[in-house]
Amino acid sequence: MSGLFTRNRVIGLVIAVFVALIDQVSKWYVIGPLALRQVGNIDLLPFFDLTYTENRGISLGMLQATNMETRWLLVLMTAVIAVVVLVWMLRERKLGDIFGLALILGGAVGNIRDRWELGYVIDFADFHIGAFRPFLIFNIADAAITIGVVIILARSLFVRDNAATETGDTSHGEPKDA
Repeated sequence: MSGLFTRNRVIGLVIAVFVALIDQVSKWYVIGPLALRQVGNIDLLPFFDLTYTENRGISLGMLQATNMETRWLLVLMTAVIAVVVLVWMLRERKLGDIFGLALILGGAVGNIRDRWELGYVIDFADFHIGAFRPFLIFNIADAAITIGVVIILARSLFVRDNAATETGDTSHGEPKDA
């Protein structure tokens, strides 16, 4: 396979679709069979509950969509970001980079679908340590986006490009022979 759709890029697209599907199935399950919307909260573990919430904003509750205009503005903004991530993913060659971008893309698509269909994103995963909640209530898409960003950041900080080091590029602060 050559050109745009290399093996690694196809794997990335499959991962993105899988993440979006798992996200949507999990949301269907918590509002359908578990009836979390009606129940409100299900205690699962001493540190993890299912708690239904409708997120009308973006990350950390910023940019709340309080009317139709801001709702569609958020759909547009997140769709543009998803397209940028898709283009970036299709330009990458290394599976590690593609994997992180695929998680971000799949999560974005899952949340975009919610906002498009419902006007808000369904969140339900509630991790806590006693009364302390280190995270806001989240969903599979949010977790995938976060993990994808951490992978991209870690790879950019810790994984060196072999081609650059082989040519003697010292932009990382170390000479080639070091």
